[in-house]
Amino acid sequence: MYFAYILLKNLVLVILMAIQSAMTVRAILSWIPMESNKITDFLFSLTEPFIYPIRRLFHRLNWFQGMPIDLSFLFAYILLSVLSSVLAA
Repeated sequence: MYFAYILLKNLVLVILMAIQSAMTVRAILSWIPMESNKITDFLFSLTEPFIYPIRRLFHRLNWFQGMPIDLSFLFAYILLSVLSSVLAA
């Protein structure tokens, strides 16, 4: 039973790290002007489910509207980092 718990915990940590890595690559690629391609579409489809709820919450609460950068992306990344830290402890 304990082995299954450790295995599941490590699997979730690996998935969270992969999502954070995809978010980092997506952020870097957003600085490069390019048309949509398979890589950017894949990164968008992988990371957007974690960013969109925060973006929708900010929009609903009228927070950070009109900012030049998308702070929901930053908040999602921080939340994933905190979750990873809590699970790793």
